[in-house]
Amino acid sequence: MSRMKVRMALLCVAACLALGARAQIGEPRDEIAVGINGGMSFNRVTFDPTIQQKMHTGPTFGLTFRYTCEKYFSAVCALQVELNYARLGWKESIEDGQNNPLPDRYERHMDYIQIPFMARLGWGREVRGLMGYLIAGPQVGFCFGEKSERSAEWTEVSPGVPDRPNGMYAQYSMPLERKFDYGITGGLGLELHTKIGHFMVEGRYYYGLSDLFGNSKSDVFSRSNNGTITAKVTYLFNVRADKTPRK
Repeated sequence: MSRMKVRMALLCVAACLALGARAQIGEPRDEIAVGINGGMSFNRVTFDPTIQQKMHTGPTFGLTFRYTCEKYFSAVCALQVELNYARLGWKESIEDGQNNPLPDRYERHMDYIQIPFMARLGWGREVRGLMGYLIAGPQVGFCFGEKSERSAEWTEVSPGVPDRPNGMYAQYSMPLERKFDYGITGGLGLELHTKIGHFMVEGRYYYGLSDLFGNSKSDVFSRSNNGTITAKVTYLFNVRADKTPRK
């Protein structure tokens, strides 16, 4: 991993720790909420050398824990941790060596358990109303399963050698080499506070700092990291309510 990637990850972790350290500066809050989340993940794997792709889609769902610790000026500060399942992967847009579209189809599915640790800043109404929020932090994941799908029609220039731009076809027979995944995630959302709980709609982006395959000079790819857009809804209910007067 490059020094720049290390710095980005450390800065993200430092931001989360700094948020927690501010707990006594603003107006204190002491609220714990738990619940469920679900949605869709739209993933691409950034390969170098490049492999042309369409967006790979898959479900994601899991559990959410949130601790609201303070209101700092107008921002409501919280720490949020999730335990999620997500199906990631890549779906190729296949062309021949002359860049003409082919009927061939290839898709790799990868099943992950993911744990994001995020700082959350919200602006708006804390009780019975709408709040917009920003969320960001580090994320780790582990791939516990993978499978490939490809079409019966498979265009080859010779037996066992598919017709592909730049001769890039090694990925079809390569199992996932690095199952542990880590990176940074962030997004924007809207939260509706009601009598029966908190309802959220959110868009999030994850940038993987690790590679799926080896990236040494002797390996096929120098880069092979996940990039994921997630659209999800979340429902939380309070297990410890804050008695601080709020609006």
